[in-house]
Amino acid sequence: MSIIKKYKAKVEEIINPLPDIYTVTFSSDKKFVYYPGQFLHLALDDYDGVGQWPESRCFSMQSNTNDTRIKITYAVKGNFTNRMKNELHEGKKIWLKLPYGDIFQRGHNKENCVFIAGGTGVTPFLSLFTHETFNEYINPKIYLGFRSKEYNIYENELSAIRQNSCNLLLLYEDKDGMLNINSIYKECDKDSTYFISGPPVMIKSFKHVLVENGISQNKIITDDWE
Repeated sequence: MSIIKKYKAKVEEIINPLPDIYTVTFSSDKKFVYYPGQFLHLALDDYDGVGQWPESRCFSMQSNTNDTRIKITYAVKGNFTNRMKNELHEGKKIWLKLPYGDIFQRGHNKENCVFIAGGTGVTPFLSLFTHETFNEYINPKIYLGFRSKEYNIYENELSAIRQNSCNLLLLYEDKDGMLNINSIYKECDKDSTYFISGPPVMIKSFKHVLVENGISQNKIITDDWE
């Protein structure tokens, strides 16, 4: 079981590759300890390090766990992420609490796994895809959907996958249409474990289709902490 720790972190870099999409990198004097696929709580308000934890939001860590810094990507959708957009700047000190989640630590067969992600839902997968433990997965199939090619801002991380023998399919909604879970199911081994990450509506509908097709619930692992 992961030990939750609080980190006073510094914003090292903010990249705004698309309207209302931000990638933020944090550093800390303490070593960040977490596993691929886990997520953190980010707080913006002042905190003394010992009292009641302030209001926070969850974000998947997309960085490789061997990195000394943590990277997240978020879309501006509500009050909290609007505050992040307006208040975060390079050099700012904030508080992080981590790690949470166990998406890749749950017992599963690592042969013929299927990874399905939509939009920024790819971020927890990237922390695994760029880590040496991904070499333990045999014949993985990866399906990633983006609004358009411009929204695929993860080429650096994905380039590592292309060097392996993975089946990687990128779909761009404006050209190829949306991810189709029925088509994915037909292309995959019926004993596969499915990992799904993305908007809650997508996760719910994809899981429903897989269950209806006879996939056991314990073979459907979702990143749906929101």
